[in-house]
Amino acid sequence: MLENVNSPKDIKSFSVEELNILSQEIREAILNRVSQIGGHVGPNLGAVELITALHYVFDSPIDKIVFDVSHQCYAHKILTGRKNGFLNQEAFASISGYTAPFESEHDHFMVGHTSTSLSLASGLAKARDLKKESHNVIALIGDGSLGGGEALEGLNFIGELSSNLIVVVNDNEMSIAPNHGGLYKNLKELRETNGQAQNNIFKAMGLDYVYIENGHDIKTLIETFKSVKDSSKPIVIHIHTNKGQGYQFSESEKEKWHYNMPFDVQTGLSTVSFNQENYNQITLDYLRQKIKTDDKVVVVNAGTPGAIGFTPEIREEFKEKFIDVGIMEEHAVAMSSALAKGGCKPIFWVLSSFVQRTNDQLSHDLALNKNPAVILVSWTGIGSNDATHLGIFDIPMISNIPNLLCLAPASKEEYLNVLDWSINQTEVPVVIRVPSIVMSDYSLQLPKNPKKPTFHVTEKGDKVALIGLGASYWLAKEVSDLLKNNKITPTLINPLYYSDLDTEALASLKENHQLVITIEDGLISGGFGQKIASFLSRQGVKVLNYGAQKEFTDRANVKELYEKYHLTPEQIVEDILFAIQ
Repeated sequence: MLENVNSPKDIKSFSVEELNILSQEIREAILNRVSQIGGHVGPNLGAVELITALHYVFDSPIDKIVFDVSHQCYAHKILTGRKNGFLNQEAFASISGYTAPFESEHDHFMVGHTSTSLSLASGLAKARDLKKESHNVIALIGDGSLGGGEALEGLNFIGELSSNLIVVVNDNEMSIAPNHGGLYKNLKELRETNGQAQNNIFKAMGLDYVYIENGHDIKTLIETFKSVKDSSKPIVIHIHTNKGQGYQFSESEKEKWHYNMPFDVQTGLSTVSFNQENYNQITLDYLRQKIKTDDKVVVVNAGTPGAIGFTPEIREEFKEKFIDVGIMEEHAVAMSSALAKGGCKPIFWVLSSFVQRTNDQLSHDLALNKNPAVILVSWTGIGSNDATHLGIFDIPMISNIPNLLCLAPASKEEYLNVLDWSINQTEVPVVIRVPSIVMSDYSLQLPKNPKKPTFHVTEKGDKVALIGLGASYWLAKEVSDLLKNNKITPTLINPLYYSDLDTEALASLKENHQLVITIEDGLISGGFGQKIASFLSRQGVKVLNYGAQKEFTDRANVKELYEKYHLTPEQIVEDILFAIQ
């Protein structure tokens, strides 16, 4: 069946039986791709019939389907002319794992963060109405996205929209991990009553409501979608699906199979081995011991426990000391601030890409109130992630907020030292940028007054000073070793602090240094190095900043990125020799 499908119009004449066969072939195509390169397994397998029915009834791209977070877009991509990206290994790299307008007119937004579809769809619907057009707008939301703040704001707005907007709630009873929050209790009540419960969050917001118990019954899905097509008012279609449907391993272990690295389809076993020490395990080992001796310590996470190593078994070990608030990063920051105010020692552990969603809470709820919560920012640095999941923007965003002490340790020992101090102190909120690589070389002793930035000189020299922030310290050290081969003994500095400068240490460089080099695995623009350049320019010292350019990269080769940004040791040394000649 799939051989004959190159666009949604090709399935319009299919029978229900043929659509069921097609759905199975779509599942096989999805498994073919994700088993070889990894991807979102469970959410995509669970939405195959739903998406097939949507494309059977609606007329994409005239009718506009807006995906939330893109975890369920694979079947959509297969049906809209991109099946080769799932069938042929040589074509895998041709498509993103997320919706992407540059790939197809059937994709309307690049999205990889949660809870956005209702706001985006409402904007498309309003634009349609203002232009006196008449197509359908469909928002597909699921995987815990409905509980996010932006989703609730969008739902609230849609409740007053007096025109067509179809909200498809794909309820698979899961987020990435199990759902959390009172809203999901209501969804459970609606499932258990076949949509007839008196309490109904959607009706309470003024929306019409339809419930489908079997979200894999294409016939029922088609009949329901036909009944709401061209509706003159907003309506919610609440659909109960099985996350991971059609693949035994993803059905039985839903959290594990939300996203998987490459695996053997027959056995479900990973084909990728990770034996290297990592900061998830280092942090978990530390926190395990910490909660045994300090009953005030509590770990907060926003719906991504697996990404930081908190498996179901470890969460059970931590019990009430681990709080998963669901995919609500803004709430997590504000709650952590209040936990600290209440006398606890909260550690909010979040990924760099997702901490971007918390700017106002970090500034207003946390920093302005000076509550001593600890924020761990992981998955940082210049990498090969999709454009929606980059780890380079956190330094400029966070480091320019007053009252936040921002630290970027370089080694395992330094990280543990900083983490322990941050949790035990009670004066200031602290952000720790978790290094991207595990290195073990020396242990930095924090100064007596850690609130006063004190850069750590690890090697004394002259003429050239190298300042490498966090994980970039090791690149600076490589540059230092190469310079020594050129008869230059540079000063090597691990700054640790990236929110503030050790102005005394920097001013002293003027005496016997011609050039200062800053290196960071984040954005140059507005970043740490530019703070140093701004200060030292008044001292008459030349500064060269190294880091990422201001751009969205998408699945880029890491080695090529470093070469593009002139971040290899050889390139930096070449620049230095030219600058001081």
